Amino acid sequence: MTDKTSWGQMAEKELRGKPLKSLTWDTLEGIDVQPIYTAEDLIGLDHMGSVAGQAPYTRGVKATMYAGRPWTIRQYAGFSTAEESNAFYRQGLAAGQQGVSVAFDLATHRGYDSDHPRVVGDVGKAGVAIDSVEDMKILFDGIPLDKISVSMTMNGAVIPVLAAFIVAGEEQGVSRTALSGTIQNDILKEFMVRNTYIYPPEPSMRMVADIIEFTAAEMPKFNSISISGYHMQEAGANLVQELAYTIADGREYVRVAIARGMDVDAFAGRLSFFFAIGMNFFMESAKLRAARVLWHRVMAEFEPKNPKSSMLRTHCQTSGVSLQEQDPYNNIVRTAFEAMSAVLGGTQSLHTNSFDEAIALPTEASARIARNTQLILQEETGVTNVVDPLAGSYYVEKLTADLIDEAWDLIEEVEEMGGMTKAVASGLPKLKIEESAARRQAMIDRGEEVIVGVNKYKSKTQPDIEIRDIDNNQVRDAQVAKLKAIRASRNKVTCDGALLELGRRCEEGGNLLEAAIEAARHRATVGEISLAMEGTFGRHRAEVKTLAGIYGSAYEGDENFEAIQRSVEGFAKDEGRRPRMLVVKMGQDGHDRGAKVIATAFADIGFDVDVGPLFQTPEEAAQDAVDNDVHVVGISSQAAGHKTLAPKLIAALKVADAEEIIVVCGGVIPQQDYDYLKAAGVAAIFGPGTNIPDAAQNVLDLIRKSRGHKSS
Repeated sequence: MTDKTSWGQMAEKELRGKPLKSLTWDTLEGIDVQPIYTAEDLIGLDHMGSVAGQAPYTRGVKATMYAGRPWTIRQYAGFSTAEESNAFYRQGLAAGQQGVSVAFDLATHRGYDSDHPRVVGDVGKAGVAIDSVEDMKILFDGIPLDKISVSMTMNGAVIPVLAAFIVAGEEQGVSRTALSGTIQNDILKEFMVRNTYIYPPEPSMRMVADIIEFTAAEMPKFNSISISGYHMQEAGANLVQELAYTIADGREYVRVAIARGMDVDAFAGRLSFFFAIGMNFFMESAKLRAARVLWHRVMAEFEPKNPKSSMLRTHCQTSGVSLQEQDPYNNIVRTAFEAMSAVLGGTQSLHTNSFDEAIALPTEASARIARNTQLILQEETGVTNVVDPLAGSYYVEKLTADLIDEAWDLIEEVEEMGGMTKAVASGLPKLKIEESAARRQAMIDRGEEVIVGVNKYKSKTQPDIEIRDIDNNQVRDAQVAKLKAIRASRNKVTCDGALLELGRRCEEGGNLLEAAIEAARHRATVGEISLAMEGTFGRHRAEVKTLAGIYGSAYEGDENFEAIQRSVEGFAKDEGRRPRMLVVKMGQDGHDRGAKVIATAFADIGFDVDVGPLFQTPEEAAQDAVDNDVHVVGISSQAAGHKTLAPKLIAALKVADAEEIIVVCGGVIPQQDYDYLKAAGVAAIFGPGTNIPDAAQNVLDLIRKSRGHKSS
């Protein structure tokens, strides 16, 4: 009799008639987590038996890991202006932070200068506005770039932003050879989930290769790419999807560089990865262990001679999606658990989210708590004293193996499609991630996945917390003034010449980053450099696709859900058509998880749902609403542009003589903005944690009321 058999007999007695199977946890990943693991579960596992610093690097890429050197504490931040962000970075470095991680505003991400008419609501929101080398110099004023590593989350406008950084370093007296850090430069992920792309896939991949080529030759301390699974998990990917698609993206980038004629050992050692760490504690740790094994397996096909080429090094960030507006101090606890999970998984650097980031950009006080969470982990808990303390855990080792197997199956599926570029073009990975997001949202709304303070153990009162508010108009005015000064003071002839050379290389060949550095040195702006390339490559516009049936299937047989569906059917009978909703994303915010989940859920409830294209202006959204003859427009907001964009949409509807169309908002909207939005004409606001069927009933009641019907 095995240990498991004897345990099963004892467990069945304790369960008093309930099946033993009831103790198995059916995860979103499709991995059935057993209630107990024994040595039997480790028999035949291929990844077992190695030590840290030894292939396949399951236990860590360094022999000594944190016992030799703790992970880097790196806080991701960008606050409207370069001046404010610089002050925050300096303060953080003085308080124990060890690297700088830059969040750019959405105008910068999308390659627009701050004075462009399409970014009125985006300047300085969700990150720092960078229009030129001058902004970049202010951003790093007093921060020695030869000593402090800099991570920049940038993909779409990666060429002009990296160029401005290199020139800012040179003008600070730091040569490009001494610059250390990482540029994200992961465009495939953008086409899948985050959507802050500019150019079509083919020229975008050329830019990736140009950066890998340039940095390998000129910047030996700088990581040319950070292959990101983080944004996949934030968009709804389960851990197997995040793991598989991230590794598959990495494989594609290696192939692109080799196709350029580069030797694998010339660049592979400077590739890095970026993963999200959510609340599935042990599985997240196992995910990082599995990632290292999978990357070593993938790199074997390229036959590198340097072992470092096969080592997966990663930065991690605690989950933004797990942060909740309700009972926000709970987020401190969530972040601490997620940080511990990342550390036990062997991350090389870590960002811990501030508890108020479910609502707004962090305050100095909340950022200090987040930073101190890591310092306490490093200095007080003893976790740095033992290399890979989870090694040998029956549960963790079996989870590691399960994740390796499940992720490899997905990676092979991508290979059968011809690689990740073709897979992304097909839309399949994006679709699978959106399906996962819809399933998880249904689990939360049904209470099957507990979120304390949101769908269980709710507090009757909510604490008042300080919120960082950004005056978008003030920031934009200041940036516009800077742009005018730069354009007035620069040598127009040399600047225009540099931009023409960049355009020529787009058409005829040559390294684009090298040309952009010269243009930035002559004070060409981020928007001008982006436009010079757009002249050849164009601007990419994605096809909008929506799901059906995924959310509703989770509610099959649910009486309350069926009651809402009957209410919708009743409206359709009264009106002769179904309630019709347009879901819009305005401004340059490409995070569309919330919009896509709402669209599929409302459609499954019975609404007719249209989804507008990304990056609309309020005027364009209003016209879509009129053209589609909708009853209601739902604004999805995540990047804090709602105070600017929602009133503009309402004004545009009025101009179009369509005031009868109801406007509602959902997403990351601070409570203190509610009165402002309602005064502007917003009929209802649905914050984070809103139960979607309840929201659908609320919206239906609003439509009925506006049309003179009684609420059902």
